[in-house]
Amino acid sequence: MNNCTNLTLCVCGVDSLIPRAAQYACTLLGYTLQKNGASPDFIARIKQLEAHLSLGRKLFRLGNSADALEAAKRAIHLSDMVLRFCITVSHLNRAMYFACDNILWAGKSGLVPHMDQEKWSQRSFRYYLFALIMNLSRDAYEIRLLMEREANGKCQKGGGNNSSAPREDSKVQQLALRLKLQLRLLAHVLRNNPPLLLDVMKNACDIFIPLDRLGLYKTNPGFVGLCGLTSSILSILTIVHPWLKLKP
Repeated sequence: MNNCTNLTLCVCGVDSLIPRAAQYACTLLGYTLQKNGASPDFIARIKQLEAHLSLGRKLFRLGNSADALEAAKRAIHLSDMVLRFCITVSHLNRAMYFACDNILWAGKSGLVPHMDQEKWSQRSFRYYLFALIMNLSRDAYEIRLLMEREANGKCQKGGGNNSSAPREDSKVQQLALRLKLQLRLLAHVLRNNPPLLLDVMKNACDIFIPLDRLGLYKTNPGFVGLCGLTSSILSILTIVHPWLKLKP
């Protein structure tokens, strides 16, 4: 029975992410074709398909605000104070993002004809950005904990790298050596923790989407499409292989 339930959740999760991947694939394709001088009619069809996929995704997300609020209620009970704050605030911002997105869907579908769609779009992306900032803050905290644990473990085993590392008189060389050791430790931690690595990559890709839409860091539709497509594929991987999903 549990296997059937897990399979159903997996299929539903993948089905909800496929339209997202397709939408951003259309964004990337339309930008690439426009750069290569494709016919305006064909590019217009790609953009129309992208708009339909975006509107369909908004319809599928009508109940996601309630799910995000439930996730926030569960996160309140986490024992780690930093994780509790980051995850709870992230879910609350996601709930507001989905609520604004639902209102935007009502305007685009004609249910609320005189809505200021640009204003609600900006609001939704603002909440989306705050949620991603919290997600990346949580990732940074998890990385710091793992790096400290790894460094302490090496020190307990036999003095770490201090005995073998040359002592440089120059402060710049000492700083460069310390930075090199920290980067090596970071790479080791991420390599040994695939769920954390995937979460960092996914959030890092996603954050460029609201930054571009809010005008805080303008890129181009091709880069936004590539980031959205990459994060969608990574999200599908975490659903197909649940052990790749960062917990809690």
